[in-house]
Amino acid sequence: MNDITLQNFEAELIQASMQQPVLLDIWAPWCGPCRTLGPILEKVEKAYGGRFKLAKLNSDDQPEIAGQLSQAFGVRSIPFCVLFDKGQPVDGFVGALPEAQVREFLDRHVPSAEALEAEAETEQAEALEASGDSAAALARLQQAVAIDPGNDVARFDYVKLLLEGGRVAEARQAFQPVASKALHDARLAALSHWLAACEKAPTARSPEALAAAIEANRRDFDARFELAQTLFAASRFTDAMEALLEIVMRDKEWNGQLARKTYVAILELMSKPAPKVTAEQAKGTLEVTGKQQSTAGDPVIDQYRRKLSMALF
Repeated sequence: MNDITLQNFEAELIQASMQQPVLLDIWAPWCGPCRTLGPILEKVEKAYGGRFKLAKLNSDDQPEIAGQLSQAFGVRSIPFCVLFDKGQPVDGFVGALPEAQVREFLDRHVPSAEALEAEAETEQAEALEASGDSAAALARLQQAVAIDPGNDVARFDYVKLLLEGGRVAEARQAFQPVASKALHDARLAALSHWLAACEKAPTARSPEALAAAIEANRRDFDARFELAQTLFAASRFTDAMEALLEIVMRDKEWNGQLARKTYVAILELMSKPAPKVTAEQAKGTLEVTGKQQSTAGDPVIDQYRRKLSMALF
């Protein structure tokens, strides 16, 4: 537990919250409810075993910081607790809540022990994959999903590596628990399209037969899509998009816009997830809503986005 001042605010609150959530307890020596809440917070911090960090701020000694936070949340009384995560205040509560309600508040924001362990396994898997050890990375991701089945990031990476290794049946089994989320999650939807392509590829016609069918009938969209699926399954992403683009340019609405949706899925799979916010990016902020991060575009992805836009409009 640390006392927050203007001098250590940046290091002990903003930067510290990049590593783990920090619960800031705004209090004053004359405040009776503050003296009641303080020991509860300290007890809970120990019970959570490092899953969050407790910091305290004396509002009498640090009125500038206390005033900014009170204004941001529209709160004028103490004790007032604010939870910081990734350099930003994300939620808070007012008053001397009982321990059960404090735990309920924290559990909405603080990762579980299982989630932290799974995240560590996922980070190690990323490093192993980057070094070329896909087998070890796959084992780490399998462990991460087993520890925390709700970790969709680990599950996405796990299914992706299974597909890259040609283990399609295992990929389908691993994907099934999150299949319903694909309607609302672009990355999971993209994975669903890739999985479908890999499942259909073994029964697809040969490239020569598909080329002949397309040559005989330029509007044989079934053959064009079958070719695209085969290329998609083989991770020949740009070739697959070229085949899909031929369908989109001729018939945007074909089969419920399936060609466009598959094209977008491939772009999503090629795109890297948004990077984590760094301490430097979060420096000096006290906004309740975080700033969006912009990343440099991949020239190939940008090129194929433009091609799709031109075909559609």
